[in-house]
Amino acid sequence: MLHLQEVIQGHDAVLSGFGPRAPRSEANSNLLERFARALTGAMPPTRVRRVVVESVAFLFKNSIFPPAYLLGRLFLPRTVADASAMERIFANTALDWTMVRPPELTDKPYTGKYRVQEGRLPRFGLKISRADVADLMIKLAENGSSIRKVVRIAN
Repeated sequence: MLHLQEVIQGHDAVLSGFGPRAPRSEANSNLLERFARALTGAMPPTRVRRVVVESVAFLFKNSIFPPAYLLGRLFLPRTVADASAMERIFANTALDWTMVRPPELTDKPYTGKYRVQEGRLPRFGLKISRADVADLMIKLAENGSSIRKVVRIAN
């Protein structure tokens, strides 16, 4: 953890795009949870409080289309459980966290044209480019209005 503290020290915020890896195995079934424990343990000694973390859209229980939570529970139960554990760890800290839950990520170029909402996935938000997610995460890190909130982004 000391190395992680050294990397964080002196910065204004931490932005994390650390996410589930494929294929999932028993060995990495709690990778996001372990990451959250390491990061939330490393941040307080550095006095860096702001963190913006990419999570998964499968945690939205109130999505209309697609029914993300149901699909996630059926087809990616380990990912949903691991991401839920990660989010709980951040929520139980004094850090100024924001969770960003994108739908399917693509390698398409930055557009700057995306929809953002709190608490649920934008309707028919099926995909988003990694570049657009990164853009939003930078903006959120600089803006305190999303602290301790879950934000969704979609095309």
